[in-house]
Amino acid sequence: MFDTLQDRLGSILNGLTGRGALSEKDVAGAMREVRRALLEADVALEVVREFTDKVREKAVGATIVKAIKPGQMVVKIVHDELVALLGTDGVGIDLNAASPVVIMMVGLQGSGKTTTSAKIAARLTKRDRKKVLMASLDTRRPAAQEQLRQLGAQAGVDTLPIVAGQSPTDIAARAVQAAKLGGFDVVILDTAGRTHIDEPLMAEMAEIKRRATPHEILLVADALTGQDAVNLARNFDERIGITGLVLTRMDGDGRGGAALSMRAVTGKPIKLIGTGEKMDALEEFHPGRVADRILGMGDIVSLVEKAAESIDAEKAAAMAGRLKAGKFDLNDLADQLRQMQKLGGMGGIMGMMPGMGKMKDQLAASGMDDRSIVRQIAIISSMTKAERANPDMLKHSRKKRIAAGSGTDAAAINKLLKQHRQMADMMKAMGGKGKGGGMMRAAMGGLASKMGLPGGMGGGMGGMPDLSKMDPAQLEALQKQAQSAGFGGGGLPGLGGSKLPGLGGPKLPGLGGGLPGLPKKK
Repeated sequence: MFDTLQDRLGSILNGLTGRGALSEKDVAGAMREVRRALLEADVALEVVREFTDKVREKAVGATIVKAIKPGQMVVKIVHDELVALLGTDGVGIDLNAASPVVIMMVGLQGSGKTTTSAKIAARLTKRDRKKVLMASLDTRRPAAQEQLRQLGAQAGVDTLPIVAGQSPTDIAARAVQAAKLGGFDVVILDTAGRTHIDEPLMAEMAEIKRRATPHEILLVADALTGQDAVNLARNFDERIGITGLVLTRMDGDGRGGAALSMRAVTGKPIKLIGTGEKMDALEEFHPGRVADRILGMGDIVSLVEKAAESIDAEKAAAMAGRLKAGKFDLNDLADQLRQMQKLGGMGGIMGMMPGMGKMKDQLAASGMDDRSIVRQIAIISSMTKAERANPDMLKHSRKKRIAAGSGTDAAAINKLLKQHRQMADMMKAMGGKGKGGGMMRAAMGGLASKMGLPGGMGGGMGGMPDLSKMDPAQLEALQKQAQSAGFGGGGLPGLGGSKLPGLGGPKLPGLGGGLPGLPKKK
């Protein structure tokens, strides 16, 4: 998400940061390019005008700190205005109300309301330990109520029994009553949608609101709808009064215009974003972190949080033990590759590391992009158990069979085996140094040599202090240090450019074997 905007704004602002002084003409030229970049990202024209006017006004009259170049100051102003545009509101769903807390989901047909309702219910059940009841109020779409029931069964969440012939408002009232009697903490009302906004839809939504008195009214919108999302958000807010936004299909939208526009037009916070089809593909929307990513400053805090959620602590401990013993077979490599996929793949991980977001082209050229990870997992999956445990037994006939099974060729298999040997050697070398380093360090070391990066990333990514033991304030401070270096286009240690303050000595974590000391999953 925001890939287009990140690439465009990055190149525009990089042209400013290296200059010793900026004239009003320089700022005006840059703002023209920023305006064009935002419009191409599908941001609404009214939002673009207001944003660029604010940045231009502050940049021209900015007091330049002696230690900071004028261009860097402009980047900071753009960053601050992006945060203001995306909102500084609290993230996540507000449950600060008497039980049962009623959440009403609204939006057009096909926006993903039903799936999002189930995702939110699963999230509240698993993470917040809430007892949730879901109810489908969609009596028009065939099998809509049955769809929610099946999603509820999949997520382990209760759904209101279906009673034929009831109106949406009657179902809403029955759901709230059942939640009170059943001791539920939250009740989620999945309302019906239309292909477009019409008067009957709005009248129905208003009546449901009157009968159920929801604490949260969340507008679910497809991020791919672009500028149409602005009119959608404005109409729903004016007629029903929404409390927040949930954007779906953010993983398929490289522009991000809907996110910027809807928040600016309604003034209502973006609470959650959908990043995939799976039940856990739902994330809280952090405006500051998103602004950091758009400007290529990375997002260490989100990376650590994502690692804590996705990495199995027991599996990580077992892996660390194997690495200490110098063992690293193809089963281990496959596990590490899958963990990288959970963290967003190479592109996702790089995008969260300060100064690394611009290396996607180099990653692709080195043959270490997300598609190559999928191919490598396919190759390993086509091997027998004995072959994965002992790669040395892979001779020509076996490779031919594996190539046919994985849809690759012998060259791809040889490349994977060579990469595995290099990683195994690195793992063995690091095995006696204490905690397991993991896939990322070994992978980065291999990448460094392939890409011809000075200093090598492998040796520069040793054991960082245990991030899982840092409190949120310490993590945020670490991120701010990274941002200050990002303004000047500095790089990670071993990548050339300036080192990140506070990260030059201690190094970034090896994420493959798990972050040492991560709390076990509850």
